[in-house]
Amino acid sequence: MILETPRLLLRPFRDGDAPDVYAYARDPRVGPIALWPSHATVAESLAVIRTVFASPGVFAMVEKTTGRVVGSVGFVGNHPAGEYPDCPDDEIGYALSPAYWGRGLTGEAVSAVLRYGFTVLCLQRIWCGHYAGNWRFRRCMEKCGFRYQFARTDWVATMGEYRQSYFYLLTKEAWREGVSGTL
Repeated sequence: MILETPRLLLRPFRDGDAPDVYAYARDPRVGPIALWPSHATVAESLAVIRTVFASPGVFAMVEKTTGRVVGSVGFVGNHPAGEYPDCPDDEIGYALSPAYWGRGLTGEAVSAVLRYGFTVLCLQRIWCGHYAGNWRFRRCMEKCGFRYQFARTDWVATMGEYRQSYFYLLTKEAWREGVSGTL
């Protein structure tokens, strides 16, 4: 599946994307705020492409003008089109190179993935969450129509610590109203 926005091409990851992924995933401003360690090598980025990013519904964010992978976006929970065909929910996540922060690219990518989730995967609710301190994520999700639901403290094994987590929800009905309200 390939999705397109005005400035991005969202497509499955390829092994050849490893250097681009490493370029942003090694930056300490990217992984640790989402509570995954910064990548130490291109080989580590390749391993993530072959495992985490190989899941259905996960897309490489490719900037059209350069052809470079500048981030990832997609579903990080259960995949209704795959192993859980009766599951009406999923969770969306993303990462973006700091060189592209503040340009609205994440909102553009998330909007395309929401449309895919609600119209193709037939999801009824899409969740997103962030850890304390990742307020950029919160602002982006609120702009995309997500509304705060609850918070909890979670043990984050990848970082070896407890962190406060905040969860947001967008229903298919609210998404439809937001989309039709912008036409």
